[in-house]
Amino acid sequence: MRYFVAVAEELHFGRAATRLHMSQPPLSRAIKQLEADVGAPLFARSPSGVTLTPVGTVLLDEARALLDHADRVRVRVSAAAGVATLTVGILGDGTDPAVARLAAAYRRRHPGIDIRICETDLTDPTCGLRAGLVDVALTRAPFDETALTVRVLRTDPVGVVLRADDPLARRERLRLVDLSDRRWFQFPQGTDSLWQSYWNGGRPREGPVVRAVQECQQAVLWNATVGLAPLGHELPAEFAVVPLIDMAPSRAVAVWNEGDTNPLIRSLVEIATAVYRH
Repeated sequence: MRYFVAVAEELHFGRAATRLHMSQPPLSRAIKQLEADVGAPLFARSPSGVTLTPVGTVLLDEARALLDHADRVRVRVSAAAGVATLTVGILGDGTDPAVARLAAAYRRRHPGIDIRICETDLTDPTCGLRAGLVDVALTRAPFDETALTVRVLRTDPVGVVLRADDPLARRERLRLVDLSDRRWFQFPQGTDSLWQSYWNGGRPREGPVVRAVQECQQAVLWNATVGLAPLGHELPAEFAVVPLIDMAPSRAVAVWNEGDTNPLIRSLVEIATAVYRH
């Protein structure tokens, strides 16, 4: 049902797959199976996307109600069992030392809380929050903040990731104009446009499509593609990072759904605000 709601809201399988942090073929198979179970088409398909059929429109209302009920059941069952759970989405760069400090500080304050981690690739800057997969995300802005609450935890200057033997790697600093003739990595179609624009230096670029940090690094190694990363993150010896002095800093943020009053989220954000600034 979550898959169906994502496609119904995006009206595009590719964008829905990106939002759900999955590839498109299994999403298409799941929707076809759902249509077989229902016994009627849910979407009218065309090259430009999809539209809901009358049956799909009815099911969308019911699916949203079912998912809301399922979430309430999960909370009530957890409360009855004496177990409190918080699902945290983390952007898949995995190198920010503040995350480890935050984990230690949160465990000390909430030793009985079951923390579940959902690490996502670079195509979903909300780390599964919009897809309903997590309660709160530790990620980087900018992205579409509609219906979300965002707390800035820290701002980091950005550097250009290059091969260590790249001529530009010997420079002490670089500007965007120095990279105008280079290829830059792209995210898949349907990725948040604000996010894509930021990591492309604010203008359209050409280059290979990537989904993960490791793919970005391989694009740098194999194709001399320009990569970007917050300064201070450790990289293997075959890379060099040169400060990019006219790029807006990268904002490390905590983000959660607007109006969500879960005290576990509030506590996580308060602790993160202190941890990330030290």
